[in-house]
Amino acid sequence: MTSSTQTAAASEVVQKATLAKQAAPRLSLLTTEQKNDALLKMADALVAESASIIAANEEDLRRGRENGTSSSLLDRIALNEQRIESIAEGLRQVVELPDPIGDTLEQYTRPNGLHIRKIRVPLGVIGIIYEARPNVTVDAAGLCLKTGNAVVLRGGSAALYSNKRIVEVIHEALAQTDMPADAVQLILDPNRSSVDEMLKLTGLLDVLIPRGGHSLIQNVVQNAKVPVIETGAGICHTYVDESAQYTMALDIATNAKVQRPSVCNSMETLLVHEAFAQEHLASIAAHFEELKVELRGCSRTLELVPSIKAASDQDWDTEYNDYILNVRVVQGLDEAIDHIRLHSTMHSECIVTENAGHAARFLQEVDAAAVYHNASTRFTDGFEFGFGAEIGISTQKLHARGPMGLPALTSTKFLVNGSGQIRG
Repeated sequence: MTSSTQTAAASEVVQKATLAKQAAPRLSLLTTEQKNDALLKMADALVAESASIIAANEEDLRRGRENGTSSSLLDRIALNEQRIESIAEGLRQVVELPDPIGDTLEQYTRPNGLHIRKIRVPLGVIGIIYEARPNVTVDAAGLCLKTGNAVVLRGGSAALYSNKRIVEVIHEALAQTDMPADAVQLILDPNRSSVDEMLKLTGLLDVLIPRGGHSLIQNVVQNAKVPVIETGAGICHTYVDESAQYTMALDIATNAKVQRPSVCNSMETLLVHEAFAQEHLASIAAHFEELKVELRGCSRTLELVPSIKAASDQDWDTEYNDYILNVRVVQGLDEAIDHIRLHSTMHSECIVTENAGHAARFLQEVDAAAVYHNASTRFTDGFEFGFGAEIGISTQKLHARGPMGLPALTSTKFLVNGSGQIRG
């Protein structure tokens, strides 16, 4: 063994990934009842330990304020009793969902008598690299454990104390169950080197899932030797068509931008049909300005609302996660679709229209993980889609796309039964 290998073997990342790898075979043998019991005990423990989790979270928030962390990021980090109860409810919803492990996807008998059955199996050990939101710690652990996967978590330093306490509570709960506590590991090393090390653990991690901003995701995608399921940034659009009902359009756009601007399914650009804009854009702009949303518009938008800031070329490709909104006036559906094709991250896109033909075209022609007609993009979420918690929102096309629930965390295996057949 070389000195560099010895150093790596002694690192926190390798030690914890090894523990997860060792726990994975035991975890994969648990029954649905055993796994559900563990998740319920985790949910109860999180609620029971709300005070200690909030205390740890307050330390993260204090450090964030001292370091000049933005209000939107602080909101992503913040926990309270209501948010912890919601996180625990996500686990309870996962308990109620069917366990996909062992499901038969197809089966058939070949002319030579071989019976072939394809079933769902765990992926093995999943590494998750994420930023800021401590609820991801619980969501990821719950979904991975339900599907028989061990998990190695590497959260952002901004939520380090929160994540540490949450995983301590999870371990305390799992100690009272048949679930091996080592199946959930948290990397505490806040240095970038711990991420870089995870990217290379081909012998210990079976897949990596990055959750966070564009730079984090691209670092993982471009540098990982471990297979990656890419979750994407959300430059989401809402197109208000000529026939849209004003009140509905205003409600949807407001919800998509303001309800929680710090998340990836919030709207970053509002596209407005020129006829609708002539009549309503001024009042829409006034409404958003009352809500303290900074508007940045195209030249046609500035003609109708001259008080707002001009949008730069870079703005159309920026995920703000903040109270900033781009506005563009378009000639119609074709121009709206062209803009989305050019600037979308293929996350979530919406059309507000009463024209069934336009809605059908938009749903068919816009390439995104979730495409909406007359509903806010804020619904792109595992909880809202009925999956319970989610592991992330995939914007790629291989293996999984959109909110990733339980089936997305499985692989397949062929079981072949014969009666002495040999191949000639």
